Amino acid sequence: MNIFVPGRLCLFGEHSDWAGLYNRTNSEVEPGMAIVTGIEQGIYGYVERSDKFRFRGMKEDGSHGEWIEWPMSVKQLKATAEEGGYYSYVAGVAAFMLEYYDVGGLSVDITKVTIPVKKGLSSSAAICVLVARGFNLTYDLQMSVRGEMEAAYRGEIMTPSRCGRLDQACAYGEKPVLMRFASENIEVERLAVGKDLHWVFADLNGEKDTKKILSSLNACYPFAQDEQSKKVQEALGPDNRKLVEQVIEAMRRGDAARIGALMDESQRLFDEKVAGACPSEFDSPLLHAVMADPEVKHLSLGVKGVGSHGDGTVQMICADAEKQEALCAYLNGKGMDAYVFTIKRQRSVRKAVIPAAGFGTRMFPATKVVKKELFPVVDRDGIAKPALLVLLQELEQAGIEEVALIVSPGDREEFDRLFKRDLTIEHYRKLPKALREVNVAIQRLGQKITYIEQEEQLGFGHAVYQAKDFAGEEPVLMLLGDHIYTTDSRKNCASQLMDAYERSGQLTLSLDEVRLEDVMHYGIITGQFTDGEERLMQASDMVEKPTMEYARLHLGVKDKRGVDKYYCVFGQYVLTPKVFELLGRDIAEGRKSENGEYGLTSVLREICRTEGMTAYRIDGERHDIGIPEEYLRTMAKYGKENE
Repeated sequence: MNIFVPGRLCLFGEHSDWAGLYNRTNSEVEPGMAIVTGIEQGIYGYVERSDKFRFRGMKEDGSHGEWIEWPMSVKQLKATAEEGGYYSYVAGVAAFMLEYYDVGGLSVDITKVTIPVKKGLSSSAAICVLVARGFNLTYDLQMSVRGEMEAAYRGEIMTPSRCGRLDQACAYGEKPVLMRFASENIEVERLAVGKDLHWVFADLNGEKDTKKILSSLNACYPFAQDEQSKKVQEALGPDNRKLVEQVIEAMRRGDAARIGALMDESQRLFDEKVAGACPSEFDSPLLHAVMADPEVKHLSLGVKGVGSHGDGTVQMICADAEKQEALCAYLNGKGMDAYVFTIKRQRSVRKAVIPAAGFGTRMFPATKVVKKELFPVVDRDGIAKPALLVLLQELEQAGIEEVALIVSPGDREEFDRLFKRDLTIEHYRKLPKALREVNVAIQRLGQKITYIEQEEQLGFGHAVYQAKDFAGEEPVLMLLGDHIYTTDSRKNCASQLMDAYERSGQLTLSLDEVRLEDVMHYGIITGQFTDGEERLMQASDMVEKPTMEYARLHLGVKDKRGVDKYYCVFGQYVLTPKVFELLGRDIAEGRKSENGEYGLTSVLREICRTEGMTAYRIDGERHDIGIPEEYLRTMAKYGKENE
């Protein structure tokens, strides 16, 4: 399979990773905090199983190097790592994986390198993460991103480079994260970004002695022996924490001007408090010349050094893409190697939950052979796919990063046949190119999936509650596993609902219009539309399967013509942490519904009445595959759309 790992750039909090380690010796040293992001440039590789560990890199001219092979021996791989040099990094990671995991050999072919090497962008960390991820995916080790990051770090510290803890943040991809460092403990938290942020970084093409810099700064720890040491500890401790906290808030709002001002402030504090610890390196004439350049000031909102600082790399933030491109061109014209990267707006909803533990009674006996979520449908691209794959592709397009499948004990193997078990080489070779690409997409989507077992079938609310730990304190998108969706908009249905949540910040449900005579089959929502298009509703009540008479008297929503309409849940929800809190209470207190199960509707209704609930009328259509006659209609509908 093909793997891409980006380089990483420390936006704020340089040096705080190793400084925070001294907290174990001196409790007065404040834990470190750093904001790190992957960049658009990185390393591409192709990995596959092998009986040895094989690696082929790229030469500086872009051509392939020679294949290097090692036997799968921890001793020999460690020896290569300790020698240093280009191959030491990959050998170190391979040694760690072989020592601590049940793996065989791996072939790693680097196919393209777009990241500048030896420029403070952690090209060595990127290659280490790529190898760790290669082992993880090839041998289906079920390692989390944090696990891959740790494996890459453990491999790299076997080499003479002795990297910092924040280098492997590139494992998290092209997204900003907050990293906290206290003693040996590391916490990683993804950051929300309100608007696109346009950055430029450039190699100053100067010189700096990183070993001297780190030696001088480490001499200020663990206990401050003089005034300069106190200043360094202040700058990398409380001063840095206050700056980072302000940057996080500015990023959440997408306030580039505020971030730029904080960049300037960060560099001012560095020059004032840290530079004196190593003046020969921190004098940085090239860096300060760029900071003082009138054209740089005109095109950027803020400027600061990168990494260990000194005359290595400089970073800037711009107001928009036009100024970003202009600044990059200007710096290149001044003899620097400049690059752009844009931190895209990050949704606060990045996880999804799909309950799939039901028995599929209404589709028996077909469900005796295959889970209803895996029933085939012909997608709009003309390819026959399991319904769940169609659903997951929609989630990926909507920007969802992690998916929890709620499954019954014993069902995991059935899903694994789709997502985890690869084809034989004979089968793969018989596939046309388009279907080979689908096979690669299936493997990629499979890496997003976490299985959660529901030991007992105690109702829909009970099934949803199983995802409490997966959701954490984040909002999550929940979808029914036996529904697929088509959109009448340029955005798919999940994206529409997530946009509505971002506007309201409340528990948000999707809406679908239903006939009055059908209300007894659904949970019905009523309220008042708050926009001219009659899409965004402030909900006032929700009733599960009401009678026609009750719905007519209490649940109708008047349209612009004064006609009552009725709305049910479309099959998609954005659930807030409060939902899991109340479900937990109901389960702990045995608050079951009349049918003896734990429901979801009662909790949604309680939140609607106490905290408010938003509903959004989706521009699209849902297709049910969990009922025979509806499955037949789904097949026919999708078929017509392909004509």
